Amino acid sequence: MNLQSTDFELFGVAPRFTQDLAYLDARWKELQRQVHPDKFATQGAAAQRVAMQWSARINEAYRRLKNPLKRAAYLCELNGSPIEAENNTAMPAAFLMQQMELREGLDDASTPEELAQIASLSESMWSQALVDIERQADLEQDWPAATQTVRALMFLEKLASDISRKRETLAA
Repeated sequence: MNLQSTDFELFGVAPRFTQDLAYLDARWKELQRQVHPDKFATQGAAAQRVAMQWSARINEAYRRLKNPLKRAAYLCELNGSPIEAENNTAMPAAFLMQQMELREGLDDASTPEELAQIASLSESMWSQALVDIERQADLEQDWPAATQTVRALMFLEKLASDISRKRETLAA
């Protein structure tokens, strides 16, 4: 194993958006067993530190590969199309209008039913974006389009978080 390997290389999987999540779980457990610091207890502090580095690297890769948004962003970056969300928030006007409408609906929602409608629409948009990113990344390898879809997913993830907070407020 090499600390400089990509997450995909580390886990022995193809660099694709579509992943077998059960395989990733099994591979994570296998890799963790190989590098668990307790296995190196008799080899001294230096070997244990290296094992801890490996364990942290494996956990980082696992979290990124398991999360569809993080995996998509990572793939885009590996393929020369960085997300740069802090510097580039440009989105199509239709998407931004839709987001504004959803946000206004969220602000105005005063019942669990109204909130459920917004959540349902947001979840539908999330699902469609995942279908889009799978096509863009795995089939077309259209990294600029995939990058745009990742940015949309980031908006939707933030919206889902805000919906969750609003749900808690309405329940209180």
